[in-house]
Amino acid sequence: MPLTDLKKDGLGPIVSSEHLSRKAKELSEFEFGLIIAGHAFNRWMVRCMTAVGFSELNSLDILVLHSVNHRERAKRLADICLVLNIEDSHTVSYALKKLTKLELLSNQKQGKETFFKTTELGQTTCMQYAEIREACLVESLASLGIAPEDMHQIAASLRAMSGLYDQAARSAASL
Repeated sequence: MPLTDLKKDGLGPIVSSEHLSRKAKELSEFEFGLIIAGHAFNRWMVRCMTAVGFSELNSLDILVLHSVNHRERAKRLADICLVLNIEDSHTVSYALKKLTKLELLSNQKQGKETFFKTTELGQTTCMQYAEIREACLVESLASLGIAPEDMHQIAASLRAMSGLYDQAARSAASL
């Protein structure tokens, strides 16, 4: 049955929790897409990094590694948490220790702050990851026919939606 027929028959949209969809079915449909895309993205990162040779890294470790490698500047724990929008700094701290133990990162104290940067091995690992990403993901993305400017708009919308969810979380925490 074509997707358009599903919606006509009252079977759509596709959501993960129908009981949350009374007033905003489109939002529930977006959330379901976000859930499955998030899990697929996490799986992708782990598989890509495994292909590079680091099967012991989880998705947060990989995000932290790429964040530290970004623009080849040393970063503090607080900066990494801010950029990745992570409240629980302990999880990022654990990832930094793990990456340092694997010699992908090094750290240096400057006053009371510790700064992390990628080692030569860390930079090479990020470059190998990028090469696999190009071969396995970027080329297949072109087959979807999404124009670069449309991808830019999708990314901007996701960032804006994250702000709405953050504000809703603050509101819920005050109840």
